[in-house]
Amino acid sequence: MKVVVLTTSYPRHQGDVAGRFVADAVERVRERGVEMRVVSPQQFRHFGIAYGSGVVGNLKRRPALSALLPAMLASFALTARRAARDADLVHAHWLPAGAVALATGRPYVLQLWGTDVELARRAPWLARGILRRARVVICASRALAAAARELGARDVVVIPSGVDIPPHPGEEAEPPEILFAGRLSREKGILELLQASEGARLVVAGDGPLRRQVPQALGFVPHEELDRLYARAAVVACPSRREGFGVVCAEAMAHGRPVVATSVGGFLDLVVDGETGVLVPPGDVRALRAALLRLLSDRDLRRRLGTAARERARQHFSWDRITERTLAVYADAA
Repeated sequence: MKVVVLTTSYPRHQGDVAGRFVADAVERVRERGVEMRVVSPQQFRHFGIAYGSGVVGNLKRRPALSALLPAMLASFALTARRAARDADLVHAHWLPAGAVALATGRPYVLQLWGTDVELARRAPWLARGILRRARVVICASRALAAAARELGARDVVVIPSGVDIPPHPGEEAEPPEILFAGRLSREKGILELLQASEGARLVVAGDGPLRRQVPQALGFVPHEELDRLYARAAVVACPSRREGFGVVCAEAMAHGRPVVATSVGGFLDLVVDGETGVLVPPGDVRALRAALLRLLSDRDLRRRLGTAARERARQHFSWDRITERTLAVYADAA
């Protein structure tokens, strides 16, 4: 089988975090003998709309770029049509790539990640046609699947992003640390976390528009370094106001770390409250602080929740399981 992957985000070099979860999925499927060809902004002109803050984020920050969006999509579509001439299936990541997949004339599956659902709600008439023509719409969480059906998708399956399961959990640092990894923006809840963690040891791996308000931030780090940060963390905080899936949450669980997350979106599929971590209302600094301090003060509780989190990640989110489910979708859709 030959599959062409269309994406507006994909690693440009070793250590690049952009679209890393897409690249990881491509490599796992490729290892199973499927011929995978990737069309990313490295192959077409994107005029600065891709990368950085992502397509939606870049258009929000620089509205003038919207005038170049048709030119970007035209370049994307031309490259995609060439790549997909002899393809059995096209796999489009994010809604804009779905429009390009439609232009190839090949059968396609569309994968939604969250920000594109926000985009779809602004232009439902446009999104509906793309969603309905997809052979299958893949969503990373039940919340996204429900949104896709509301927008007109017919055949919807939930397949979360996969994670690597380390051989052994690491040793916690002393004193215990809270880890935040992700984009430094309001929707990720970093400002609430800064308030909630006052007086505790907070490690921040990430970058974004609020970087100046987080002077201790390490910036985006290579995944090998992020693995080391997970291994030494006592607690991982995921305080997003909205979240399509929650790759950081799943990775933390795989490392045997309890997660304090907000009760939104994909976190509801990942965290079993009181068993593998703690869920708190989004934007509630007091509840977030109480949950963090409770875990920081109780090593036995951290160990119990972390052990259960790791087992849940192994059972539901390992790459072997996710790849098998993806291949089954390909077989049905091609």
